[in-house]
Amino acid sequence: MNHASWQPGRAFFAAIALAVLAGCAEGLLAGARGKTGLVVIDCSTSEPDSTTQLRAACAAAGVLLVDAPLARTPVEAELGKLNVMVGADDATFVRLEPVLRCFAENVFHVGGPGAGHIVKLLNNFIAQAICTATAEAFAVGARAGVDPKKLVELVSAGGVNSGLFQAMAKTLVGDMAGIKFELDNARKDIRYYTHLAEGLGVPTVVGEAVHQSLVLASALGHGKKFVPSLVEAQEQLTGAKIVAR
Repeated sequence: MNHASWQPGRAFFAAIALAVLAGCAEGLLAGARGKTGLVVIDCSTSEPDSTTQLRAACAAAGVLLVDAPLARTPVEAELGKLNVMVGADDATFVRLEPVLRCFAENVFHVGGPGAGHIVKLLNNFIAQAICTATAEAFAVGARAGVDPKKLVELVSAGGVNSGLFQAMAKTLVGDMAGIKFELDNARKDIRYYTHLAEGLGVPTVVGEAVHQSLVLASALGHGKKFVPSLVEAQEQLTGAKIVAR
């Protein structure tokens, strides 16, 4: 096996998480013995299948696992203004909401157990679809002889506009930090989304295109940069001149 090119799959990460929780005497659930009413709040972005496994492992130890992934950026995190999407029954949500509001501006009860991680993947897919489409549109426009800033003027005045579009538009003036989220993390999240759709037997043509756009940008050397580096990847692919330098 070529270890340099090996990519861990979802079963691997689920196994690691189970080991941390319950797989050894020092696992987190070991400390739950003899206690009642304990709750583990999982704020990660995770695959729903692995969340189901973890929830079952916790339940076997008398512990409740609640999925409550986060949205927004490090700026909002420092201000205590994150968005949280919670998957839990009504009673559990009422119990936990005051705790979550200690670091969140908006707390959304999106459904029963597991729904939080599902909604987070849907949210991230839509977000990255906007980012990848914007980067591609800038490249096609530039190659066609149109100043991408003129596209920004038009989009800014209509229904296509969004905060993510405006963040991507900052690349035109050389600002590559409008979205402080690592491209490889976005790639991972969209992989989770396509796995979710695949498991449901749902075609995800757009999802796969977005995922491969991120995979390609990472392969071109932008994985550890922020998501707006998708524009730099498009420059490499198309020869377009987009980012102000």
